[in-house]
Amino acid sequence: MTLDILANRRSRKWSLYELAGRTIWETVGCRFFAWSPRPLWAWRRFVLRSFGASVGDDAHIYPSVKIAIPWNLVVGDQAAIGDGAILYCLGQISIGARTTISQYAHLCAGSHNHHIATFDLLKPSIEIGSEAWVCADAFVGPGVKVGDRAILGARSVAIDNIPSDAIAVGNPARVVKERPAITT
Repeated sequence: MTLDILANRRSRKWSLYELAGRTIWETVGCRFFAWSPRPLWAWRRFVLRSFGASVGDDAHIYPSVKIAIPWNLVVGDQAAIGDGAILYCLGQISIGARTTISQYAHLCAGSHNHHIATFDLLKPSIEIGSEAWVCADAFVGPGVKVGDRAILGARSVAIDNIPSDAIAVGNPARVVKERPAITT
């Protein structure tokens, strides 16, 4: 099979409304977001909500987070998204309440259908459960679900689902043990 790149480039992947929204976000919105001082959590929540994101109360999203298509983003109450994280929201990315996405983590809700010649764009969603932790520099691929209270270790690559209460590490990520109960 030979890829038909010209057919891929001619195909319509986004509506005019989506293209306009992406243009406004990239030229105006993300600048208001990124240029805000670190403690202005409420301001960044406001900017994201203004562009259609669903952002819970007291969510802490750092100004250096890179977000594509914010209207495909859902962030739960008290979630935290650290410095330099990438949220590539071609499809919906849902992050549960009290979940931490650590610095430089990459959540990628987009891919291409490599089984067909036109290499069509795919937009599978990503779901990160409540009280989960995606550690520093980890990658979560398209269509992956990370369960409630699960931990994806630093620099790990999740290309398959991670069950609730699991600790997964490596490339590709494999479950190595169960997360112990949290004590107070």
